[in-house]
Amino acid sequence: MSPNLKPQDILIALKLAAHHGETMAPVDLVEQLHLAKSEVSRSLQRLSRSHLYNAFEKRVRRKDLLRFLTHGLEYVFPAELGPTTAGIPTAFSAAPLNRQIVVGPGAGAVWPSSEGTAHGHRVTPLHKKVPMAAVHDPILYEYLALADALRVGRAREKNLAREELTLRLT
Repeated sequence: MSPNLKPQDILIALKLAAHHGETMAPVDLVEQLHLAKSEVSRSLQRLSRSHLYNAFEKRVRRKDLLRFLTHGLEYVFPAELGPTTAGIPTAFSAAPLNRQIVVGPGAGAVWPSSEGTAHGHRVTPLHKKVPMAAVHDPILYEYLALADALRVGRAREKNLAREELTLRLT
């Protein structure tokens, strides 16, 4: 098994962080994130080896996750804004940052999706299951949007995302 983090690892870490205090068994992650059981198991192992997950306590190491998200995510899982498309708002176009940042029509960021009604610049999600997971979990959606702001945002958007994640993860 590869020791390197994979995109689904970040999805799982954010899901666990978003629901801090709730017991979430691997079977819950399988059902709620629409991932395979083996995928979740290997992901938790990689997160543990990366010191982002405490396997004994079955919880995310929140401060370490924050440090990785704010200092490493954009380098390990880079993204950029692509052509305009229809989709689901993300990054600075979704809550909570869309309350602080106003963008013109079609100038936002979206995950391409036939279910989305917004128009904006294409952002490839961290993992193909991200839009589906986000639509079914508003708290996770905000964490994923903040992560995308770190991946594609300019200095102001990144700073606001860092501040918001710091509030949520410390």
